[in-house]
Amino acid sequence: MESFADTYARDKQMVDQILLGRSRIQAELAKVIVGQRAVVEQILIALFAGGHCLITGAPGLAKTLLVKSIARIFHLRFQRIQFTPDLMPADITGTEILQEGTEGRRLTFVPGPVFGNIILADEINRTPPKTQAALLEAMQEHQVTAAGIRHPLPEPFFVLATQNPIEMEGTYPLPEAQLDRFMFNVVIDYLPEDEEVAVVSQTTARTTETIDALFTGDDVLHIHDLVRKVPIAEDLVRAAVRLAAASRPRQPSSPDFVNDWVSWGAGLRASQFLVLGAKVRALIHGRSCVTIEDLAALAHPVLRHRILLNYRAEAQGVGVDNLVDKLLEHVPGR
Repeated sequence: MESFADTYARDKQMVDQILLGRSRIQAELAKVIVGQRAVVEQILIALFAGGHCLITGAPGLAKTLLVKSIARIFHLRFQRIQFTPDLMPADITGTEILQEGTEGRRLTFVPGPVFGNIILADEINRTPPKTQAALLEAMQEHQVTAAGIRHPLPEPFFVLATQNPIEMEGTYPLPEAQLDRFMFNVVIDYLPEDEEVAVVSQTTARTTETIDALFTGDDVLHIHDLVRKVPIAEDLVRAAVRLAAASRPRQPSSPDFVNDWVSWGAGLRASQFLVLGAKVRALIHGRSCVTIEDLAALAHPVLRHRILLNYRAEAQGVGVDNLVDKLLEHVPGR
């Protein structure tokens, strides 16, 4: 069996491209995006791992611009879906229409906008759960089923969804099953004053510069394969599993604060995505193996949408990020 050292040497060109690509991506995005380096890194980790990403923030924080800019870096087919209260599932997945042909009338499937490589699901929580659920099969199986016929989606396939805080008017909470299919929940906050001044100056003084594509679809698929070959010690895998398990209330090993504050904890996908994301983070930081710092750095985006707090936590002003901080202190190996 080929070792990762052999694979690393054989794929050194791709590894070098990832390292060089990280700095070039930051340079390209700097043409239109000011700051948000941690946010950009988390989205790129999700894409290089083959996962979907949920981006949460108030309106006006350039969530849509960020996703569109990242999509331009990848030479892939980009599709944007604006989620609204009247959007129907068929508007996303496609529908069958009756067409007149030489052999008479027949039903023909017309693909919807989900048939792309990078799908921007803009303001996904502005539409009811029935329409949100139209993405479930696409995100998990990379296919759409219509009238019993399977229609594969093009590869690679990513969903980058933006959502507004649930406290805002006209939003619907995403079902837990759909939230779990997102690798990360990345939070975008307001910029510091100096960066906001730079944004205002940049956007009111000149036209936006164009962003150059750096990766092809074949490059992305090759990176997906390379990432899964990155070695990780069993102790680190066990630490990821224990971190996810510690978030579940009423279990033998659950800490008291989890039993007090949590209604529902993270499932198996949390530890899977922690390990997969840590492998990507190791690569883009120029390392050939995973460290505990890689796991800790991704704990918040992996766990924050998978843990449901109860009324006691809300009454005490405890947020999910506070809880993840306490979990990182609680789990051995941190």
